Amino acid sequence: MLDENLKSQLKGYLERVVRPIAITASVNDSTKSKEMSELLGELVALSDKISVVETRDDGERAPSFALTSPGHDINLRFAGIPMGHEFTSLVLALLQVGGHPPRTEQAIIDQIKDLDGDFLFETYFSLTCQNCPDVVQALNLMAVLNPRVKHVAIDGGVFPAEVQSRQIMSVPTVYLNGQLFGQGRMEVEEIVSKLDTNSAARAAEKLNSREAYDVLVIGGGPAGAAAAIYAARKGIRIGVAAERFGGQVLDTMAIENFISVPHTEGPQFAASLEVHVKDYDVDVMNLQRAEKLVPGKDMIAVELANGATLRSKTVILSTGARWRQMEVPGEDQYRNKGVAYCPHCDGPLFKGKRVAVIGGGNSGVEAAIDLANIVSHVTLIEFDNKLRADDVLQRKLRSLPNVDILLSAKTTEVLGDGQKVTGLVYENRIAGQRHTLGLEGIFVQIGLLPNTEWLKGAVELSPRGEIIVDHHGQTSVPGVFAAGDCTTVPYKQIVIALGEGAKASLAAFDHLIRTSAPDEDAVKAA
Repeated sequence: MLDENLKSQLKGYLERVVRPIAITASVNDSTKSKEMSELLGELVALSDKISVVETRDDGERAPSFALTSPGHDINLRFAGIPMGHEFTSLVLALLQVGGHPPRTEQAIIDQIKDLDGDFLFETYFSLTCQNCPDVVQALNLMAVLNPRVKHVAIDGGVFPAEVQSRQIMSVPTVYLNGQLFGQGRMEVEEIVSKLDTNSAARAAEKLNSREAYDVLVIGGGPAGAAAAIYAARKGIRIGVAAERFGGQVLDTMAIENFISVPHTEGPQFAASLEVHVKDYDVDVMNLQRAEKLVPGKDMIAVELANGATLRSKTVILSTGARWRQMEVPGEDQYRNKGVAYCPHCDGPLFKGKRVAVIGGGNSGVEAAIDLANIVSHVTLIEFDNKLRADDVLQRKLRSLPNVDILLSAKTTEVLGDGQKVTGLVYENRIAGQRHTLGLEGIFVQIGLLPNTEWLKGAVELSPRGEIIVDHHGQTSVPGVFAAGDCTTVPYKQIVIALGEGAKASLAAFDHLIRTSAPDEDAVKAA
C-alpha cells in the first residue's frame, strides 16, 4: 500500500509515539478489507509500539479499524482505508493516540475536555475531498481528548449503501447521535462552539477587551495574510479577524500557476500562509465574521457577529469572494442534495450518474473533464454562445465521448422529488424554447461573488458589489483599505491577491505615519 519513501517518512513520525497503540480491525472477505489489512500490517512493521488484532462479525462496519491505547478510553475508528487526502488524518490519529501532544491551543484543549454530554459523531468523507480532513482530524482529536466523544470516519465510496440510505450528496457530512450535525468544512473551534453554547459569549468578552490595533485586517486569505505580514514587519500592533483562515484557497484543489511553486494544493497553501503569519506578532482571531464597519475620525470600529467590537487606527478589508449561485427556484432547496459547488469533493458521490455542469469558463470546463471520468454522462450548460475556457481545455472536453455541450442556454429551475435533485429546466436563449433535462447532480461553476454585503453604505461599492479602490488600495473612507478578490482590481488570482495585500498594507502604514505626524503649526510653536 505504501511506497518506500512514504514508509520512511511515516517511520520518522512514529518515533514520536510515547505509548502503545492498539488497533482492532473489523474485517470481512472483501477486497477492501484485504487492502486494509495490508496497510495495518505495514504500520506494525514501522513501529514496535503498534499492535493489530483482527475480528469478524463484531457488529462494527467492515472493513474498519479502531485506534486506542491501553489504559486510555479513546473511541476513534476509520471505516474504510484512509488514503488520499485522509492519509494525513491517519498519521495524526496515530500520533495523538500514541501520546504525542496536539498542536492546538490549550484553551481549545481544555474546552474539549470540559464538554458535558455523550457525543457519537459519524463523518462521511471521500478520498478526493480536500475539505474533509479538517473535519475528520478535528473530531479525531476530540475523541482522543474526551472519552465521552466517539468518532467514526466513514469512506462513502466503501459504504455506498449508507450514503444512499442517508441520502448523502455532499461531503464532508457529519451526524451527531444519529442526527445531521453539519456539512462542509468545519474546524475544531467551530465544532466545539456548536456544542458549548456559552462559548460565543465568552469569546466576545475576550475580544472586547482587546486594545486598539494600528492595522486590523478583515479576512485571512492570501490578500489578508500578505497584508498582515507586511504590517507586522513594521513593528506595529496587528490583528487579523477571519471567518476562516485561508479563505477560498481552502476550496481549491490544485494550484499550478503560483510562481516558483510548480504544484501545491489549496489547504496546504493556506496552512503555509497561516504558519508564516504566526511567525510574527500578529493577533489572529479565527472564526470571526464581520458584520458592520463604523468609520471614525481617530478610530475605526468593526462589529463582529458574536457581539464583539474591534477597534483600529486603520483597517484592511480582504474578505474575498465565494462561489456565485444560479439564484433559480430549487437551488436553495436542493443544495447538498444534488446541487453542489465542488466537483473534487462531491464528484465521487455521483459515480455512474448523470450530472450537469453550469458554466463554460475554465472552472466549469475543468469540472466537466474531471467528472466525465467518474459519472456516466456530463452536460455542460453555458449561458453565452461560446465557451470561455482556455483552448486546450476546450479541446480536451470535446474529445470526451460522454459529454454534451449546450450553448446559449439559461438554467431556469432545479427540479427534485423533495429529497434530491431529479433534473433541471433550461431555456434556449436563441429559440426561446424551454427544455427539461433529467439528471441527479448539478455542479455550479459560474464565477465569484464578493463577500461585501456587510459593507453597503459604509464604503463605496461597484455595481457588482466589489469594493472600489485606487492604485494604493485606498477605499472611499480615509484609513480603510481593501485588497484581493473583494475589490475592483481585475484578474482574481492568488498571486495578484498577495501583491494587492502587501500594497494595501504599505499604504496603511503610510497613512499611519502621515496622520500621526504633528502639523506644521504645532512644530513651529514648539
